[in-house]
Amino acid sequence: MKYAAITGAGSGIGRACALGLLAEGWSVALIGRRIDALKETAQKAGKAASRCLPIACDVGQEDQVAAAFAQIEQTFGRLDLLFNNAGMGLPPQTPDLVSGADWRRIVDANLNGSFYCLSQAFRIMKAQQPMGGRIVNNGSISAYAPRPGSIGYTATKHAISGLTRTAALDGRPYDIAVGQIDIGNAASEMTDRMVAGVPQADGTMKPEPRMDLQCVVDAFLTMARLPLSANMLFVNVMATKMPFVGRG
Repeated sequence: MKYAAITGAGSGIGRACALGLLAEGWSVALIGRRIDALKETAQKAGKAASRCLPIACDVGQEDQVAAAFAQIEQTFGRLDLLFNNAGMGLPPQTPDLVSGADWRRIVDANLNGSFYCLSQAFRIMKAQQPMGGRIVNNGSISAYAPRPGSIGYTATKHAISGLTRTAALDGRPYDIAVGQIDIGNAASEMTDRMVAGVPQADGTMKPEPRMDLQCVVDAFLTMARLPLSANMLFVNVMATKMPFVGRG
């Protein structure tokens, strides 16, 4: 049996990847702010629901993250995979309109939360026998290129790439493989607005193509299945025709 933890597991990418792992026989800790959504994810797993551990946790709160991973350690006994998936965005706006409170909120959710979870995973993975495990951070196309009005989201996603690179280096002596999946326009609740149109760099509003969520799951599972002797440091999976490569 292998054991995983997924943050933001109550919807979208987190839910889909959790169900993918459960279908392959993993036990999965489902972490998110809303326990009802996490329980719904478990219900969607059918008979595999018995291998789910729903944990209500705001990843931006260090004490809640520590308590969640202590529960994982007590229940599972080890941790083989962490998917740092939880995150949030803000409405499109120029930097002068982003309040300090909103800035801190998005940094807590996207960057601090990823660090708190990664730190706890390192602690468990270094101590367990056999030692090691895999951590996958959810970056974004925004880890490479910004959208208009997205300074908070883009800054935190650029920072995730630094988190990934450094943790990948620090994990080597302990057989901890750290990689990042950068996702562009997966069809989920978070990207529904793209169908109607979103701001472009040239000032226009245009709809953008999206890809099926299963494409993300397939890429994620490819990373999860690797032996710890191999690592996919950065994986980019995106809607083929989205305006990213070239000038849009």
